[in-house]
Amino acid sequence: MASIIYRKQRCSNMENTRMGGKIALITGSSRGIGRAIAERLHEDGARIAINYSRNEKAALELKERLSGSEIFKADISNRNEVRDMIKEINKKLGRIDILVNNAGIFNLMPFEEYDEERVERMYAVNVKGAIYTTLEALDNLKKSMGVVLNIASNAGVGTAADNTTFYSMTKAAIIILTKRLSFELGKYKIRVNAIAPGWVESDMTIGGKTRDEIGTFEKFFMERTELNMIGKPEYIANIASFLCSDEAAFINGQVIVADGGRIDNLTHSL
Repeated sequence: MASIIYRKQRCSNMENTRMGGKIALITGSSRGIGRAIAERLHEDGARIAINYSRNEKAALELKERLSGSEIFKADISNRNEVRDMIKEINKKLGRIDILVNNAGIFNLMPFEEYDEERVERMYAVNVKGAIYTTLEALDNLKKSMGVVLNIASNAGVGTAADNTTFYSMTKAAIIILTKRLSFELGKYKIRVNAIAPGWVESDMTIGGKTRDEIGTFEKFFMERTELNMIGKPEYIANIASFLCSDEAAFINGQVIVADGGRIDNLTHSL
């Protein structure tokens, strides 16, 4: 109860300037983890560029709640659409100080049932999307000496969860992209870090499932965390808030695994 009261107090504090009016582009921010990050960074004083691909209704609803924000439609796997989105953000919001590469898709399949179309789509969104958005936002980020935050997954570290081989490969790519960009972009004073969440209850993980199926999923993952917990989008948003702020000014090229202490990973070491 105390944490709920504290959160309400923080939401009502209109003088919160932790982000100092910075402009944050969060891909895939109409729902799930991206939405939670958008809400938290807005509470911290940032103006939000809300990106969506299909769910315009959810994006518009979020825009109404986050004063000073704008919505931008783009399929991040299409570089032309990303380029046009960045141009629109510059017109409407003036710049980009923070880029959160959050948008992603999740396709489960056994290794033996490799589906090239589905795997290529995952790679296009999860990996190329982060590359395209970072490239197109780079001029902005150089000027602002900004921040890139990539949302990876503990799957990219080595989860034992069934049928995640190809999804895990895309998230492993995001982890090494984070580390490489920290070297490439450090000369511009651009910080690049990542969060690797474990199983988080969101539209992507429980959408379309029955209550019984959700309960089975929750039990499975709770039993595989040292804390016996289910991940919530706000847990990831809290980490994002820190990594995107000046409080993390000396942190670069790091991957924060936030999974409740999963006991079925090959390793937690990065």
